Parts: sequence; structure tokens; C-alpha cells
Amino acid sequence: MPLVKPRFAAAVLAAILAAAVLGAWLHRPYRGFTGNEVFVEIPRGAGTLSIGRQLASAGVLRFGWQLALARLANPHAPLQAGEYRFAEPASPVDIFHRLARGDVYYRQLTIPEGSNVFDIAALVDRLGVVSSARFLEAAENPALIRDLDPKARSLEGYLFPSTYRIGRHATGRELCRMMTAQFRREWRALAPPRGADLHDVVTLASLVEKETANPEERPVVASVFRNRLEKGMLLDCDPTTIYAALLEERYRGVIHRSDLASHNAYNTYTHAGLPPGPIANPGWDSLKAALDPAKTGYLYFVAKPDGGGHRFSRTIEEHNRRVREYRRGTR
Repeated sequence: MPLVKPRFAAAVLAAILAAAVLGAWLHRPYRGFTGNEVFVEIPRGAGTLSIGRQLASAGVLRFGWQLALARLANPHAPLQAGEYRFAEPASPVDIFHRLARGDVYYRQLTIPEGSNVFDIAALVDRLGVVSSARFLEAAENPALIRDLDPKARSLEGYLFPSTYRIGRHATGRELCRMMTAQFRREWRALAPPRGADLHDVVTLASLVEKETANPEERPVVASVFRNRLEKGMLLDCDPTTIYAALLEERYRGVIHRSDLASHNAYNTYTHAGLPPGPIANPGWDSLKAALDPAKTGYLYFVAKPDGGGHRFSRTIEEHNRRVREYRRGTR
């Protein structure tokens, strides 16, 4: 009997030391990690041992069962599926916590207000996820928005400007689905009146968006276009001539006289009414302005010489005078 207590104490001490060593080991970053960027795709429903083997095979862990040992402190924590990026050595415990948090790797894509499909395609291409050609191919198909806008020619106007988290293997169609889903949410939040023509509202909003970056001016710019439409006047909107040239792959950064004379259906210098569809993807303020333009008698506007917004006019004489003032001020 006297020998039992010392043996028990020794066993307890050994267990404590072993636990301490094991704990330190599980918290120590794996020195065998190469330091090269590694991506691991964790499938849905994968178990801890299976995930551990994946990580060990990828060189992120030394042994797959280390992840199972790390789980002992959090036996009920679910491990999240998705793609994970490892760029530096990490301990089994740190890796377990990343998987439990769902620290999935995404690229961030920010679409500025007023971007057209060509602008977005270039941003997506630079992100390295989808080629610009693949994105444009997906954006040409209006099926994702057809129920809201049967007249839509493409997804132009419905790829809502926002910041999106993009997986490394996302497709052009998946990106378009994310952006059109965001448009649907924003459109519902705007609470448009019953009977509002979505196609015309978004088309008008895209013109407003391209004409002014000042949110306070947008309802006034919308009123100018609305007043001109009601009087049967041409809209004479420069951004529509640019968009027409983009569609025909001939825009080089400057509007030429030939652009203003173009018979492309999007050119509002030669075609009355709104263009056949949006020329860009408007944000919230422009959509709201198109839904509820200001009440004005303005028919014209021109930029201020200092670039600080626009000056609005009711008559062509007043407008021409302000155009001359603009030209003098920008010489």
C-alpha cells in the first residue's frame, strides 16, 4: 500500500507533462510548411480525419490526425466547407479554429457605380478569376433578369455596383447571378410604385448615373431627361454616343463628330426617346432619381467650368450662353 501513492503521483505527473507537451506541440506552427501559397478545398460533409489527411497531403500539417487531437478541446465545433488559403506555417490548433470559423478564402471585387459591362469585365479579368471574354459572354444573356424585365437585351443595368466576395473558381454566370441578386434586393428596398416600368427606370437611371457623380444633382438631371421626353425632344446624351461606339468597338476615348451622327440605336443624338436599354449599371441614388425626378422646368444642362457640378437652363438661349461661358472657363 505505501508504494501506491508515489506511483499514482508519478503517473499523474507524467500525464500532466504529456498533456503539456502535447498541448505545446499542437500550438506549434508546422516548420515543414514550404511557405508557398497553398489552397485546400474542403468538401461539404467531410469528417475531421478526412480533412486532416487533406491538409497533411497539401503540406499544411505534418500528420492528419493532429487535427483530430486539436478537436478534443472543441468536440462539437463544426468545420466549415470551402476553399482555404495557407501562406505561412500554422499550428494544428490555429488551423482547426480557422476551419471552425469558416475563414474561407475569397477575392474582393468592387464594382463602382456607373460601370458598364465592359468595365466590369476588365475588373474581373484583372482579378484573375474569370476572363473578360467569359464574363461578357455570361452578361450577354438576360435570362437571369428576364422575369423582371422581358425587354432586357443583356444584363447591362442589372449588375448592381457593390463589393462582392468571389471564390477562386467562380464562373462568369455565378458572378452575374450574385450581381443581379443584389439588384433585386436593392430594387425591392426602393419600393417602386405599382406599375413602374423597370426597363425604362433602369435605362433612365443609367443615363443619370453617367451624366453626374453628384448624388444631389441626380434628381435634377433626371428631370431634364424626363422633361425632354415629354416634349418629344432628343435627349442629346453624350454617354449614349460613347456606349454606341463601345458596342461597335470603335470608341477611343474621345467623342468624334461621326459618333454624334451615328445611327446606332443607342445614340440619342439621332434617335428620339430613351435608348433600347441601359448604358451602364446605376447605383441606388440614380435609380431613386429616375423613379422620382425633381419637379423642374429645366431642359438643358452643362458642366461648370471648375468641374463642380452642372448649370441648368430652361431655354436654349440661356443654355448657349452658359456653354460659351464653360468653353471660356476651360481654355
